[in-house]
Amino acid sequence: MKFVAFERAKQGTGASRRLRTTGRTPGIVYGGTAEPQLIELDHNALWHALKKEAFHSSILDMELNGKSNQVLLRDVQMHPYKPLVLHIDFQRVDANTKLHMKVPLHFSGEENSPAVKIDLCLVNHVVNELEISCLPKDLPEFIAVDLSALKKGDSLHLADLKLPKGVTPVTHGKANPVIVSVVTTAEEVAEPAPAAAAPADAAKAAAPAAKAPAAKK
Repeated sequence: MKFVAFERAKQGTGASRRLRTTGRTPGIVYGGTAEPQLIELDHNALWHALKKEAFHSSILDMELNGKSNQVLLRDVQMHPYKPLVLHIDFQRVDANTKLHMKVPLHFSGEENSPAVKIDLCLVNHVVNELEISCLPKDLPEFIAVDLSALKKGDSLHLADLKLPKGVTPVTHGKANPVIVSVVTTAEEVAEPAPAAAAPADAAKAAAPAAKAPAAKK
């Protein structure tokens, strides 16, 4: 995915505020052997780019001064309540240095799984993105997760995923975290036993009818 950036001459709170009033967003590019560089981007173009998943999870081609630079989006500062990007950070990509990135998980097939189709269970996505380590050339835009074989009571763990070649998960000490779990929607209710006849009713039925008292002469 490509975008255009421009050199930014001035820095500071006042300069950034004036820049935003002209429809530009201040930013910075850092990393690699070069010094950090101040940049600015067209706000409207950036706003639409940020709505695309690939802008957050893939290597970007940044055109700056007529040259193409490979970068990764590292941080976005948004206004608390206005639809405004206040600042954006990018990191230069070195082809020989491994990246640590969070990539989205794309789930499919759950509606056809026995857990959903037969047992009417819910599929709970415990994790929606996965932190990975890989070289830039191996960075996937997303990781596909097939849920079509899920059954009632199942859970899908990290070890069950098929990761692309060259991609290693970063688990921060968790050996095999849960990715997806199947949740039962309702408990099975046992049929109640037939109600026994009330003891009082049974005794009443068995007792002979009481004699009426004799009339006085």
